[in-house]
Amino acid sequence: MTGNARFDVIVIGCGGMGSAVVSHLARRGKSVLGLERFDIPHAMGSSHGVSRIIRLAYYEDPAYAPLLRRSYELWRDLEREAGEQLLYITGSIDASEPDGAVFSGSLRTCELQGIEHTVLTSPELSARFPGYQLPSNHVALYQPEGGFLLSERCIVAHVNQALAAGAELHARERVIDWEENANRVTVITEKATYHADQVVLSAGAWNGAMAATLSGLLAPERQVLAWFQPLSPEMFQPDNFPVFNLTVEEGRYYGFPVFGIPGFKVGRYHHLDEQVDPETMDREPNPQDEAILRVFTDRYFPRARGPAMTLRTCMFTNTPDEHFIIDRLPDFERVLAVSPCSGHGFKFCSVIGEIVADLVIKGSTSHDISLFSLGRFDA
Repeated sequence: MTGNARFDVIVIGCGGMGSAVVSHLARRGKSVLGLERFDIPHAMGSSHGVSRIIRLAYYEDPAYAPLLRRSYELWRDLEREAGEQLLYITGSIDASEPDGAVFSGSLRTCELQGIEHTVLTSPELSARFPGYQLPSNHVALYQPEGGFLLSERCIVAHVNQALAAGAELHARERVIDWEENANRVTVITEKATYHADQVVLSAGAWNGAMAATLSGLLAPERQVLAWFQPLSPEMFQPDNFPVFNLTVEEGRYYGFPVFGIPGFKVGRYHHLDEQVDPETMDREPNPQDEAILRVFTDRYFPRARGPAMTLRTCMFTNTPDEHFIIDRLPDFERVLAVSPCSGHGFKFCSVIGEIVADLVIKGSTSHDISLFSLGRFDA
């Protein structure tokens, strides 16, 4: 494709965040171009691998809870329009030692935000959900509304929504450069040159290459996920096994019941602390990757310790404080950055799509996004 085209908004990157942004903007009457350098959806970034956790008991900061409530509403709206289930409710477990950040932070959020929850000792957790065998000194917060999203299907649903509303989306079209002048932003790709009133950078781990302001703040990190065949499959079905986020002496881990791929899904936050270049990252899991996840599974989920069924890599892209970035770039009033969110952002894609549409159209949003300002890094 060659030539020029003018849009209200160009969205660079159409993964979890970008697909939601394109959808919300198009449905609110904007002419939108979404540009994605890979396939839609694809397995090169942060949103593949069947599922992503969604949880209300958010230890990271109570300020996320109102966004999560709205996110649930928007995911349900997307399901209805797509005609398929995207959000599965299993309940969620947030566990650690009583004074650990995961349990104490989750409890604090639930108490401050009035979120339904139950506190379980380790024996009580095992009695209720036999797949769990955590240390005796651990406590768990069970929140019944936790669950998982079908991440790739969510992207497809948002893209289909956007297309139905008149958006234009181009896959396999890499952005080479962009520049802002007084009355527009010009975006140059491998195939064409486009112009827009505003641009949204939502390229995940590639956002750092899109803007000098972001390059020093975003640290892409290699992650590995494993699916192990359970020895007692009934213990790890969605009806019997809540998703989890927990800390043990080996680190902090997250996991899912069997769904989509035949296996109990598990990952370790900040897997090997490997900062990577997304262009050259080793995308092939290796025996060390499997061993890290197997040791954890053997010890705390022993009835899931069967053969590995699947291993996959993905990426976190971490900010210094692991909170999101949703803000206009300094010195660029027409360019908005949406960060890939430090490994805990997918659950928020639906509401971030709404927030970004607000910012593009109105210049402000009723959602509290003060936690995500670029200015916090200036102190």
